[in-house]
Amino acid sequence: MKQTPIQKELIDGAIRDFGIQDFAKATIREVKSIAAFAEKESGVEFIKMEMGIPGLPAAKVGVDAQIKALNEGIAHSYPDIQGLPMLKEEASRFVKAFIGVDISPEGCVPVCGSMQGTFASFLTCSQCDPKKDTVLFIDPGFPVQKMQLQVQGVKYETFDVYDYRGEKLGPKLESYLSNGNICAIVYSNPNNPSWICFNEEELKVIGELSNRYDTIVMEDLAYFAMDFRKNLSQPFMPPYQPTVARYTDNYILLISGSKAFSYAGERIGVTCIGDKLFRRHFEALANRYEGLPFGLVFSTRMLYALSSGTSHSAQYAMAAMLKAASDGTYDFRKEVSVYGERAGKLKDIFRRHHFYVVYDKDLDEPIADGFYFTIGYPGMTSGELAHELMYYGVSAICLVTTGSHQEGLRVCTSFINDNQYALLDERMAIFAENNPVD
Repeated sequence: MKQTPIQKELIDGAIRDFGIQDFAKATIREVKSIAAFAEKESGVEFIKMEMGIPGLPAAKVGVDAQIKALNEGIAHSYPDIQGLPMLKEEASRFVKAFIGVDISPEGCVPVCGSMQGTFASFLTCSQCDPKKDTVLFIDPGFPVQKMQLQVQGVKYETFDVYDYRGEKLGPKLESYLSNGNICAIVYSNPNNPSWICFNEEELKVIGELSNRYDTIVMEDLAYFAMDFRKNLSQPFMPPYQPTVARYTDNYILLISGSKAFSYAGERIGVTCIGDKLFRRHFEALANRYEGLPFGLVFSTRMLYALSSGTSHSAQYAMAAMLKAASDGTYDFRKEVSVYGERAGKLKDIFRRHHFYVVYDKDLDEPIADGFYFTIGYPGMTSGELAHELMYYGVSAICLVTTGSHQEGLRVCTSFINDNQYALLDERMAIFAENNPVD
């Protein structure tokens, strides 16, 4: 056995001191904290792959617009709960430019990041019909969304889509929807963490089933247009970002400024509610909220109660970024394409040392390179692999925390520096030697 870059006793002691009994279930922030502690104590640089934080500078067009708004005194004014009119107009235009569907500005509501958008959407969807008290996740997915439902006391169901792509997706979905208790279906596209991308045929199935069972679809577009296999960067020209909105009126699109524009720190996003759903009256909502339709319950009740609106100056930033993208003067896809380049290099290194990509296919096509990918190692469970890699100064989270049933880890490419490829290659060579594969 070769000496590991970090002493095993240091890692094991830190995990014990943090009170983590099963490392497979360690949260993102627990893994991050242990990595930071071990790096400080050992003096050995960690290759951090656990946190999904943008690793690029914030879009300058947004920063300039926000500074201008602040300098003009906007900070003293409460924002309109419905959102800055300019942002609503630009969000509607952006959806048309890059998704190819029509949503009126009325239904485009700014939120404090997609996190708040999902929280308010869960609240609204779960109160539409007393019989429909459960949210269905097409997993794997973002773990905090389930925490949001736990906080709200709302039930959820989940299944790992690994074995249910293509023609298998419809029957699996219907096995849940036919019970009559599902108020909303949630998924991310591209997917966090697997980076699978639902195609139009799969989205059509989801949309048609949402119509048949009157279920709302929440489409999380946090990694907007980041399927780098397709040229999704030309505004008002196909190919467009795939979406369920072409196949149902029962949809909510969650568009975030965090990843596409690297604007995570200002907590800004837009929740885009389809026109018919925005104006639809649900009896349970009307009885509870003075006859208001779905969209106004979302904004004037849920969002108002949560935060009394979204950061005023950040709305100016988001409006400017969306406008520049739709005008074709700011190619946000070009900015974030570095994540795909990093993923390709990292996958090559891991594969060279006997690792494999867990979610490796989009139906019959190789998975795209992007912000995330997944790895496994022969003969190791998720928890064993994550724990063992800490000895080599590599931190990542286990797929089980994302709702996946596969053994493996989520790798995030955002914080990888150019000098770390050689470092990772060297460490994984030692890892492979210490953990031989038959």
